[in-house]
Amino acid sequence: MARNGAPGAGRVGQVKGRSQFQAPNGNWTKRDASTGKILDQKTSSPTPFKGVRKER
Repeated sequence: MARNGAPGAGRVGQVKGRSQFQAPNGNWTKRDASTGKILDQKTSSPTPFKGVRKER
């Protein structure tokens, strides 16, 4: 019978190489720190992404 593998540590601490800002429409948007390319936008809830540093 199949079993799940050993549990991993998962993300511990801050996500590296990413930042986030609040777009004019109110959604939180995640950006790649080195290229400046927008990666993801959070539309499901008004809270920011967890573990991602905020831009000023």
